[in-house]
Amino acid sequence: MLSAVERKIEQFIADLNDKEVSKLYGQLPHGKRLRAKLILKIAGSGLSVIKTAAIVEMIHAASLLHDDVIDDAYIRRAKPSLNALYGNKTAIMLGDILYSKGFLELNNISSEVAKIISNAVVQLSLGELKDVSLSKTFNLDKEVYLEMIYQKTASLMEASAGAAAVLAGKSQEAYMTYGRNLGLAFQMIDDILDITADAAILGKPALHDFEEGKTTLPYIYLYEVLDSKEKETLKSLHTKQLSSEEQNWILERMRTHKIIEKSFFEAKELVEEAIELMDRYGEEALSGIAMQMIDREF
Repeated sequence: MLSAVERKIEQFIADLNDKEVSKLYGQLPHGKRLRAKLILKIAGSGLSVIKTAAIVEMIHAASLLHDDVIDDAYIRRAKPSLNALYGNKTAIMLGDILYSKGFLELNNISSEVAKIISNAVVQLSLGELKDVSLSKTFNLDKEVYLEMIYQKTASLMEASAGAAAVLAGKSQEAYMTYGRNLGLAFQMIDDILDITADAAILGKPALHDFEEGKTTLPYIYLYEVLDSKEKETLKSLHTKQLSSEEQNWILERMRTHKIIEKSFFEAKELVEEAIELMDRYGEEALSGIAMQMIDREF
């Protein structure tokens, strides 16, 4: 039923009756539509479900457009980002259009679904602001990191599962817990891939997050196990354009202290908890989506 979601998005875009918007949207990468898949798996394929899935994917696309501008990112999924091709103003305005159209269409679903998803967008925006603020410092507080990735990434996944549960008449709280865990694990894996994945596969330079000022979970764990001198070295590399030698220094210590394994295990635990919760509700079909969170390629 993903094809029905794609058609609904195309219809929403066509409703705007703007050739430039249609052209710009047509150049955006679709990704794996994990949020739409999640909604469809939980709630089936009714018209309200299809519309909700389409709206969530439009909101997600809008958030990525803004994210690329905020991060000065000129590559997305190994291709030039929209801001690289047309400038920041165009990318921001397309994001605003997608957000606005999504909110408009939410009014045609239900007030409860609209409230759940709108609240997630508020959280998402707060998370983006927190991400920007944290990039100015070398953050070593794991709880602050977890709060930020919850807001920035997990909140929309949580809302997708919760909205789908409402549409299907299922337990909103349980499904939102499932979505929250998936979202947290998804971002943790994203942060790990920034360190481990080949730049050509990842679609952006390796260790880009650290150069941009982001102190993600692996760096927090690495700092904890380094000696005093190495701690100062790691801090001195924060926000710096790293040489090959400096990159190798970080990677070698990640390997020595098995930091990637530790970080991956934490993400895997969250996914396993989510699967166990859904198994209790007879939702074994949701296991496959959960596993996609930790078994990803770009």
